[in-house]
Amino acid sequence: MERRFFPMQTFYVKTKVCSGDGAMDILGNFASRNAVIFTDAFMVKSGVAARVADKLSNCADVRIFDEIKPDPPIELVANGLQFLLDANADLVVALGGGSSIDAAKATILMAKRSGAKDNISLIAIPTTSGTGSEVTSFAVITDREKGVKYPLVDEALLPDYAIMDPSLVVSAPPRITADTGFDVITHALEAYVSVGANDYSDALAEKALELAFQYLPKAYANGQDLEAREKMHTASCLAGMAFNAVSLGINHGIAHQLGARFHIPHGRANAMLLPHVVRFNANLDANFGAKQETTASLRYAHIARRIGLSGDDTNALVLALIRHMFYMLKMTETPATLKDAGVTKEAYESVKAAMIDAALKDACTATNPRPVTHDDVAAILAGLAKW
Repeated sequence: MERRFFPMQTFYVKTKVCSGDGAMDILGNFASRNAVIFTDAFMVKSGVAARVADKLSNCADVRIFDEIKPDPPIELVANGLQFLLDANADLVVALGGGSSIDAAKATILMAKRSGAKDNISLIAIPTTSGTGSEVTSFAVITDREKGVKYPLVDEALLPDYAIMDPSLVVSAPPRITADTGFDVITHALEAYVSVGANDYSDALAEKALELAFQYLPKAYANGQDLEAREKMHTASCLAGMAFNAVSLGINHGIAHQLGARFHIPHGRANAMLLPHVVRFNANLDANFGAKQETTASLRYAHIARRIGLSGDDTNALVLALIRHMFYMLKMTETPATLKDAGVTKEAYESVKAAMIDAALKDACTATNPRPVTHDDVAAILAGLAKW
């Protein structure tokens, strides 16, 4: 038998993940440090930030930077850096959703690259189940003047610890639960069909998809369901590990532009795009009709089976997966078109060409399983552009 050779791959998880009851108690292990908590005003008002600060009982000083806003802009990162330097902090705790964690990551990266401060530890405590940012070397910041989101990719962005406490997620409203849950599904599915996918990332992505498809409807229907919250938290973390190893695809490449231009929440933009991106990667026609099988379509079919869907062949299984996605959009009252998301036709047409160019240049697009052209992105967007 001929021996097959594969290019060398590496896989590792730097971040120490702490979950379950008492996970936040590990904060008491950080002694003789100046700490800064990066969070938003709601976390302060709700008392969660104070709860975290109390756990940092062995730190010499604890200060709270509560200026985090959705889609953190470059200016906010600059303000965060000055706050960190004024506090002389060597420990940063990022508390909140993806924006809080990304802002903390970008601030630490700026401190290290500028030479202002090098030895800084990062603890991520997510309060939504979606971004997976607590275990990735990715962060996204926004240039509001240009209306562009910039993905940052650097090993220095990997948190040292991730604290996964499902009790911090129960207050998330159904809309946020749905948006972030679809982000989990998109992360895992794009990682699963990425050109860099391997056995290690596959194992993480498959389990994340099983959990997310099973427990997102339950968490959406009842936010107090702690089992569903814990499983979605786990799915988010697993999906983050998967895409951190093998990256993503055109779904994220386009979603970054929808968020930057129209302020559509990231997970919602991913959800709207996902059925159309699956259609494209599986090489189905514009009406979701069967064409030639692709490597991606075989992988989508496998996932369809794993989550309990049925079909007579590969294309039937892919179509079942797409139909299930549309069902979940409807079930969670997630917009399926740009019109439903509050975008006017005039606004869309005015930036369409620039969005397509930016999506093609996005770092995530490079690992899409099918090569993507300008016309391909336009065709994917056409699925959303209905007025």
